[in-house]
Amino acid sequence: MRSFSKTLSPASFLLWAKTASLGLYDLARHNAVHEGLLFLKTWREHPAKVGAILPSGPALCDAITREVDAARGPILELGCGTGVFTQKIIERGVAPRDLVLVELDPCFASHLRAKFPHSQVLCADACRLGQEPVVTNMSPGAAICGLPLRNMSLRQQCRIVLGVFGALRENGALYLFSYGWRCPVPLRLLDRLGLRAQKLDTVLLNVPPARVWKIVRSGNRLQNLTRIRR
Repeated sequence: MRSFSKTLSPASFLLWAKTASLGLYDLARHNAVHEGLLFLKTWREHPAKVGAILPSGPALCDAITREVDAARGPILELGCGTGVFTQKIIERGVAPRDLVLVELDPCFASHLRAKFPHSQVLCADACRLGQEPVVTNMSPGAAICGLPLRNMSLRQQCRIVLGVFGALRENGALYLFSYGWRCPVPLRLLDRLGLRAQKLDTVLLNVPPARVWKIVRSGNRLQNLTRIRR
């Protein structure tokens, strides 16, 4: 059977290739514009919950998912937004069916279900992970967090971190980022939970520049704290 390119003259094939390329470019641009408008709309309505005026850029997506691969699956993601981290995780080799996406905003959650139909999308509050455990065939090996933790109370941060490490396997890690100099989870809270944080990267090419952090167990078992003041 002759290939498609051989059924056309060289000039016709070049014209078809150019037209197809422009079509793909327009489609990609349309999707990017759609996601950008969705992000800005949600930010305008709930600025404290979104935490940033722009979606994370490619450099930050690359940095925060650098240690994630299929061997770490399933992967838990919190605060997925338009799915820029999600897409990068899939590009790292993780199967969409091995992704659990937790997103509180209904518009973002609906967008994620359409964009990643084979992933498990939970429209839920990440603070309730401890009360509503993640259901997977095996415990997740990593969690990616896009939530604006610095905009949350200490109690909320505690509940999210406890929920994440209650779901992760023993050697699992939580990856997150901040726009400030310090880890978004305070050191005093990490100490009380038996966790430690390590700065992995500084991403100057993101807008605004960001730092990527990795949180793991420090060797002690997590303490189930019941009294955390705001």
